Parts: sequence; C-alpha cells; structure tokens
Amino acid sequence: MAAAAVAAEAGARVVMADDNPAPGGQIWRGYSADAAGPHGHAFAALIRRVQTARVEIRSGTRVVEQPGAGVIRLEDENGYNDLKYERIIAATGARERFLPFPGWTLPGVMGAGGLQAMVKAGLPIEGKRVVLSGTGPLLLAVAANLAKHGAKIAGVFEQAPLRRLISFGVSLKAFPAKLLEGARYRAAMGAPFRTSAWVTKAHGDGWLRAVKVSDGGRLREIACDYLGCGFHLVPNLELPRLLGCRIDDGFTAVDGAQQSSVPGVYCAGELTGIGGLDKALVEGEIAGLAAAGRPAAHLYKRRDRMLRFAWQLEDAFALRPELRALAEPETIVCRCEDVRFRALEGLRNGREAKLHTRCAMGPCQGRVCGPATKFLFGWGSESVRPPLTPARTGTLAAEFEKSEA
Repeated sequence: MAAAAVAAEAGARVVMADDNPAPGGQIWRGYSADAAGPHGHAFAALIRRVQTARVEIRSGTRVVEQPGAGVIRLEDENGYNDLKYERIIAATGARERFLPFPGWTLPGVMGAGGLQAMVKAGLPIEGKRVVLSGTGPLLLAVAANLAKHGAKIAGVFEQAPLRRLISFGVSLKAFPAKLLEGARYRAAMGAPFRTSAWVTKAHGDGWLRAVKVSDGGRLREIACDYLGCGFHLVPNLELPRLLGCRIDDGFTAVDGAQQSSVPGVYCAGELTGIGGLDKALVEGEIAGLAAAGRPAAHLYKRRDRMLRFAWQLEDAFALRPELRALAEPETIVCRCEDVRFRALEGLRNGREAKLHTRCAMGPCQGRVCGPATKFLFGWGSESVRPPLTPARTGTLAAEFEKSEA
C-alpha cells in the first residue's frame, strides 16, 4: 500500500495485486477506512491516499507464474490475465514458522497468527482456554487480541531465555514506541508469561484437550481448547525467486533503493528482514519512489534504523537447539504427504527427501515443512517452480497474451 501510494502520486500507473479480499494484509485485516484499532489512523490515511491516487486495486488476485520477460500471470475468481510491467515491487510478507512436535496436527492446534486471523474472521473465542507457545513478539500481540475478544489465556510460553529478552528490551530504548506497544500487549493479555518455556506435546481425542509444557526444565500439563504456536516468521520468497532475485541468508538482497539483483525488481517489507509494520511502510515508500524514478535518499536513515531493529529481533528470538529434539520418530513433519520424522533421518538434503519420501512435494510446496527441515536438518530450498499457488488448468495451459500493458 505504501509503495503503491507514493508511486501513483509520483505519476506512475500502478496496479496493486493483492491475494487478500481487501487491502491491509495481516496487520490491518478486516479494517475499514474509519478503522479504530491499533494503528487504525495509519491505515485510514494510507487507504485514502491509495484511492485518491487512483491505484488500480485487484483484490483476491494471485501471481501464478512468469510466462515471459517483464510479464506476470495473475489469476482471480474470474480467470487470468497476463500483466506486462516496467517495474515490479514485491511485498509478499511472511508466514509463521512451525516446528513439529507430537500432536501438532490435532484440530485446535493452529499458528498463532492463523488463530488470530480466524478470530478476526468470526471464529468464536469467548470463554475458550488458549495457550500460546513458540517465539517472537507476535505471541504477545495475539494474546492481547484474543483476550480482548474474551478468550481465557492459560499462558504464553516463549522459548527465548530471559537474559536475551532483557537485552532486547534494553535495546528498545532507541524505539520507545515499540517498547510501549509491547508493554500494552503484556498488560492486556492478563496471563502468565514464561521464558525458556515451550509446548512439547499436544493431547486430545479428535480435538485438542491439553498440552504438555517444558517450563524452565520442568514438565507440566495445561488444559486448553486452542493452542496457537509459531516460531517467529520466515519471508515468502517464492515470487522473488521466480523473478530471479538473489537470496542472501534467507532474505532478498537489495540495494539502498530496495532494488534487487534483477534490474526493475524491488522488494519491501519482510522479504528483506523480519521487522514489522514500520519497516514495511518506509521500505515501501522507498521502493515506490525509486520505481517511479523519484529520489528516496531522505528516507534511508529511517529505513536503516528499522533494519537494525529487524536484526536485533532476529538475534533475540533465535531458536534454541533443544527444539530439535521435539519431534519423535512417528511425528509427522510434512503434513501434505504424511512424512514422518523417522523417514527423514539420515537423508543428506531436501532433494533426497523428495526422491525418497515426497517431503515438500504436496499442495503447500514446502511452505510449512521447508522452514522446519531447514532448522532440523540444515536443508535449504534454492529454487521455485510455477505455479506459485494452486491454479486452474486453463490458466496454466493458456498461451502467453501480450494484450495488456
């Protein structure tokens, strides 16, 4: 949204293709122009800018493939079209990282952000007992939001040790707004917050009934109706990889103007480092101005400051090695293909895993198990093949159309 607004205001013709039903992504999901929630004023101001600048918004639209140079194929509920571009800005965000443990496939066990999205979409949560486990500031934000909707937060369990969180908190003196936001979330959730703690097992008879938690080395059981778990975020790199962008240390490499290794391809937000809303907004502005041929150097200092925050965040919530021992031999790692941990032990890389077990070859194409196997075994994925998302056969079989510029 930030990139589209500034580029259109600079005189460029802008199409914003968004796979969500409305602009706003995960942070502003369900917001309207008169939004009153967290950062609601920022959303309201930005959506007005996008509309005033006459950005063409295509909601519910996904990039499927790249049928030719400077062209992407888009698909929505009505069909597909090939869109030719001179500049493209990828802002595909991030997804939660999951680590397999016994019972993690039970109904009632969800990603922390996924649970929050479902509640925003209408899932009844009032009176339900909820446990949140994993790592990252998202846990606090989700706990506060669910408590606001009437959930009973039974506990928030953060795998990072207290000393690392204290060090991170001290570093946030340079970001007082974020420190205040975290304090507000902590006060609003009304539940115990434990460090060096995580869920080791989920129990249930067709639905989640309880979880076993390692809390400071001691095991205890907590009854609950939902478990929201997630081990920080990983960027959605499928589109940058399809476009040929260089990936360094798990993120898209960009220059000062947010341009990737491919001329004319810019990246903003979580693609360049997990840093949250403020980083995404300023990087979007820089990318939008640069793509429209306007100077953006006046924003570099603010962007670099947010990048420092992103790296501090990465260090603070780095995964501890004990989490590699969560999975048991019969624990499912690849949910799409029902591949268990024992079938993957001893394999040398992801290619061998695909050949022997079909791990990462199901409908999600490794989006869930890929980050998990990278942490568990050190495997990585350096390629991507179209379609990027499930698509109609007619879309895939269609000839390349050059009709729309």
